[in-house]
Amino acid sequence: MKRRDFLKTAGVVAGAGLAGINVARGAQVQGDDVIKVALVGCGGRGRGAIQQRLNVGDNIKVVAIADAFESSANSAFEAIGAMKENFGDKIALTKENVFVGFDAYRKAIDTCDQVLIATTPAFRPIHYKYAVEQGKHVFMEKPCCVDAPGYRSLMESNKIADEKGLVVVVGLQRHYDKAYMAWFQKYQEGLLGDLIYSRVYWNGGGIWERPRQEGDTEMMYQMRNWYHFNWLSGDNICEQHVHNLDVGNWIHGKGDPLVHPVRANGMGGRQVRRFPRFHNSGYRWDHFAIEFIYEDETRMISQCRHSDKCWQAVHEEFHGTKGFGRADGWMKDYAGNDVWKYEGERPDPFQEEHIAQAKFIREGQKVNNGWYAATSSFIACFGRMAAMSGEEITWDDAVNKGKAEFPLEDVLSWEQNPPILPDTELPAQPAAGEFIYENSDPIPGIWKWSM
Repeated sequence: MKRRDFLKTAGVVAGAGLAGINVARGAQVQGDDVIKVALVGCGGRGRGAIQQRLNVGDNIKVVAIADAFESSANSAFEAIGAMKENFGDKIALTKENVFVGFDAYRKAIDTCDQVLIATTPAFRPIHYKYAVEQGKHVFMEKPCCVDAPGYRSLMESNKIADEKGLVVVVGLQRHYDKAYMAWFQKYQEGLLGDLIYSRVYWNGGGIWERPRQEGDTEMMYQMRNWYHFNWLSGDNICEQHVHNLDVGNWIHGKGDPLVHPVRANGMGGRQVRRFPRFHNSGYRWDHFAIEFIYEDETRMISQCRHSDKCWQAVHEEFHGTKGFGRADGWMKDYAGNDVWKYEGERPDPFQEEHIAQAKFIREGQKVNNGWYAATSSFIACFGRMAAMSGEEITWDDAVNKGKAEFPLEDVLSWEQNPPILPDTELPAQPAAGEFIYENSDPIPGIWKWSM
């Protein structure tokens, strides 16, 4: 669907929604103003989100948790139970409301007023759709999709959320970072002049990798190592670099959450994370360089990389007709003179987004970060598709013709085969318990992005 079609039907609040619209509805809480909260996805990020939601200090009760893995759900139950020492009866979680399995998200969402979704990224569209259909306020982590069908689903769910007046906040926390917010305001005031191009980076080291456990099916192994499989994570361009792409798009679009690049081309590959150095090499790349072209012909130049002992950078820079600046707090003219620098307080934006959402819910404000989050998430997918195919592709083609990475029939069982399987013909003899996926590695000029 084209952007103008969404604009006709969507009530959109740009940026963090700090200028939210008061609507004549309650906060969807009990008469005593308690907000019942559930967590879907019990890993480290999910537990962090629960802690931050509790830190807000308003009247809530944590009533349910859900995870596909029983071990993860049980571990989170113990960890959240230990929080009673600090949060008392705000922890109302009982063993009966610890739900496990691929349909567990439904049971947890059914118990609550607000759900925190911190599952593996590929599941986000499914879980978000169910939550808004059930009329629940949503906090969800980024990225919000890993492919075109997921993006289309998000956009339809955003309409439902707006129709129901739900508050949706997404963990692209730079929108709630006071330095970024102030920088955006100064940009809108014209301190950099007209934007010419931007440079956005997430160049860092490697990430975790979990060994295959005795008794693991292939689905279990891949879901434990979800970051290493594109059908689950969207690759590092989606999982991490989405933050920088989101900021770039925020500035290029002047806060319009539905602005996006119209063309993309790029390159990349897997140079470091290969067998035998990385024994379970997965199905993903370790570096991307993308050129995103907007309708006004401005460019966003993007880099992301996972490689130790290399130049590391995680930031966003913008070049205008009057000067340049980094979106985390400063602007200069082309003579190198300071034009503006952020000198205010900078509280933790991970916490600020939860404080803001609680305020939005209780004041009945209409705020839906799902629009810009879906756009930014798909920009990352768009770049990956262009680089892996070696083609320059258009946004509309990518949205309407992009193939599914995540199985369209959903993941329903640990015995189900994932879409990527280990190589049957190995490039070298692996040690016991090692599985190689080199033959699935996308090769530009051969790999196809479309259906």
